[in-house]
Amino acid sequence: MLLLSAADVRRALPMRQAIETQKRAYAALITGEAALPLRTPVHTPAQNAVTLFMPARVANDLGAKIVSVFPGNPQKNLPIIHGVMIMIDAETGQPAAVMDATYLTALRTGAASGAATDLLARPDSSTAAIFGAGAQARTQLEAVCSVRSIKQAWIYDRDPSATERMIAEVAGRDPIPADLRAAASPREAVSQADIICTATTSTSPVYNSRDVKPGAHVNGIGSYTPEMQENDPELIKRALVVIDSHESALAEAGDLIIPLRDGLFGTDHIHAQLGEIVLGRKPGRANAEQITFFKSCGIAVQDVVAAAEVLRRARGMKLGAEFAL
Repeated sequence: MLLLSAADVRRALPMRQAIETQKRAYAALITGEAALPLRTPVHTPAQNAVTLFMPARVANDLGAKIVSVFPGNPQKNLPIIHGVMIMIDAETGQPAAVMDATYLTALRTGAASGAATDLLARPDSSTAAIFGAGAQARTQLEAVCSVRSIKQAWIYDRDPSATERMIAEVAGRDPIPADLRAAASPREAVSQADIICTATTSTSPVYNSRDVKPGAHVNGIGSYTPEMQENDPELIKRALVVIDSHESALAEAGDLIIPLRDGLFGTDHIHAQLGEIVLGRKPGRANAEQITFFKSCGIAVQDVVAAAEVLRRARGMKLGAEFAL
């Protein structure tokens, strides 16, 4: 069995290739190639935390991820998210690999937004706004810059020091532009943005829809429980809404569950699953003025397809270490 570290995963699967894995993963949901049980959450109330168990099969790629989300970890100088991924040989059932899934989760989540941005954002998009300044925010920015020629990006976080750290770490790193700016307010972040990514653990909207300009594309990836909400429901009401999976979005995404419960719109307001747009079965953006919104809770097919590609490429690059159980 192959053991792959976060550094191995990073070397094996660059962002641009990761984005293509996510398009394949979403298409597999639509074509029936994927077996996807709803993920199982196990809560740790004392830490306001959750650990998610996420198995899936996509064609002959089989695996499962265990990922924990502990919001209080920054106070302990630890990442909010930790994860491990195990891949299984679909011919024999033998474990084939164990790999770090902390970085894999950030990578595939960013790559999912990259895929949605590639399919839905205006081709001339040049300014981005990122809400949050953690690991997820970094890969969101990298992914957006991988599919659009972003010249300037605004970063907003409730902790200004976190914003400054992110800017210092990633500004000018290919494909991210050198012109990264700390936004003093949510309005400053979104008012000129062509592409907006929300990667927070907020339970209330982090911006006002009135500040979002026509033609913007929004990726919402932080609201992964029914109680969490980071995107303005008024924006969602007037946007073309695309989701990763009907089952997961309607069971877990507070960004959709809350306005649906409040009667702001019905389930028929959801235009498509992203895989339908990948396959050309439904159209994407209709015009340059339309606002588009992609909501992703994260589903196990993303991890399995990305991890399978990591494993194939890692073997070819002779990365990792072999070990026996």
